[in-house]
Amino acid sequence: MGLWQVIRNTVLSEFSEITDVAQIIRIILRFLLAAILGGLLGYDREIKGKAAGLRTHMLVSFGTALFVLIPQQSGASIADLTRVLQGLIAGVGFLGAGSIIIGRHQEEAKGMTTAAGIWLTAAIGVAAGMGREATAILSTLLALGILSLIPKVERLFERRGRRS
Repeated sequence: MGLWQVIRNTVLSEFSEITDVAQIIRIILRFLLAAILGGLLGYDREIKGKAAGLRTHMLVSFGTALFVLIPQQSGASIADLTRVLQGLIAGVGFLGAGSIIIGRHQEEAKGMTTAAGIWLTAAIGVAAGMGREATAILSTLLALGILSLIPKVERLFERRGRRS
């Protein structure tokens, strides 16, 4: 067997987890969906001038999709996947905690919404990575609704509170 044949066989064996075109398309769709949905939440934070914006949310969502897709492809059990999810939830919590700034008086904390958004973005990435596309899309739409509508409702209540 010649050198080029050994190289060819080695490369083919290294990519052997992708068995057909449908599997390649499935992987690409899950990763793209995770990145796009994370990007939508990140864009909202970006236009509001928050520290964790478009790229951060895209990477968190894409990364979590990757972390759940790998064990799925490896044939991991539900128990193993549950441990992966536990690690992701805790790890992303620490990432979100980095976006929180405590004020001088310890009474005001800034960045809580961004931290919660990063955490939710990770969950959306998990949903996309596990092939739960409808859940990922619906969660993103609900999150965007919360991020855009709730501040308006809060301002409305603040105005009414000042009038009383």
